[in-house]
Amino acid sequence: MRHLPALLLAASLLAPAAARGDGPAPAPAQGEKAPRPPALEVTIDRSKVDLKGRQIEVKLSRAAAKVRIKVVGQSGAVLAEEEKPFGGAAAGTPLTVTWTPSSDETVARIEVYGHDTQGYWAGVAILPWNVSIPHEEVQFETNSDVIRAPEVPKLEASLQKISEVVAKTSELGKITLFIVGHTDTVGSAEHNLALSRRRARAIAAWFKGRGLKLPVAFEGLGESAPLVKTADQVDEPRNRRVDYILSVEPPRLPSGEASWKAL
Repeated sequence: MRHLPALLLAASLLAPAAARGDGPAPAPAQGEKAPRPPALEVTIDRSKVDLKGRQIEVKLSRAAAKVRIKVVGQSGAVLAEEEKPFGGAAAGTPLTVTWTPSSDETVARIEVYGHDTQGYWAGVAILPWNVSIPHEEVQFETNSDVIRAPEVPKLEASLQKISEVVAKTSELGKITLFIVGHTDTVGSAEHNLALSRRRARAIAAWFKGRGLKLPVAFEGLGESAPLVKTADQVDEPRNRRVDYILSVEPPRLPSGEASWKAL
């Protein structure tokens, strides 16, 4: 799923020592024990993680000496390891690191290690892996969120695809199915938002009712994220759709009232 906007990542810590910013301590002055500085923090804005452009933006809570990254693929293979010096860039400065992968394998994990100018370091990891499940769209009657019997085979085929992907990628961690509803521009924006949310929830409930063991979350975006841009009050079938996304981390949603709702 592409560019559902900014959410500051609460990234997982790579190790307790790294989380505390433990590294070689500065030498004590005049035989006295030097005070320990506050823990070094490394943060990553998920909206600045660009897998297509192969770059990531990092910030450190203290002056930055360098940043190291390790990019790991879906198979567990290391796709790239990069190190970039930053020459004491001030705390909070956006630090961009790029990588060149050894193959086109899907990125599953990026480990980031920030080193400050005092010799301390800390590390975090993000799991940007996600897969959009191709499927045939369920056709709802006008203003309805009821799944009709003729549409059930479409959902059964989608459930099979979801199960196949999960079986191959379960080692990545706790995978969740995220379902996003969309509409065309016929009707008011408020009506379409509510309708898309109800339809997304109906599909989520169907999957759970058929025994899907994954956590499932849903949301509706109404007419705000069309595949095909149109004028208002345009009946565009391609914009009436529901996305099925498998991901370890919640995909970004537009700012505002949109938020994932667990079923």
